[in-house]
Amino acid sequence: MYFVLEQIAAFISIISLAVVVYGTLIAAVEFIRLELQRLHGRFNIQLLRVLRADLGAYLLLGLELLIAADIIKTILEPGYKELIVLAGIVVLRTVLSFFLNKEILEIDHERHEHPELFCKLQ
Repeated sequence: MYFVLEQIAAFISIISLAVVVYGTLIAAVEFIRLELQRLHGRFNIQLLRVLRADLGAYLLLGLELLIAADIIKTILEPGYKELIVLAGIVVLRTVLSFFLNKEILEIDHERHEHPELFCKLQ
């Protein structure tokens, strides 16, 4: 049973890494697209804010999966080192979540007040 739980924790950690890498790749491609628009004089700063919020959502999902994997590891090997790592990840996730949610609410508020600012430029 111990071996199975170790493998599950490792698999969840890999999924977590994949989510973060995937979100980062999507954000990088979109960022390049936005910068190309800037070079052609069609830049919209609001779309960059939306991009940041989207990347933050991927980072949060990755961190939440990592927390799940670390909880399993901590159950298997309950030690101070594992608890400290888990606590650090939870604090980081909580801080990121707080500020990301704040930014998303601001973006939604602006999107309702000024929808013309958020239209995708061709």
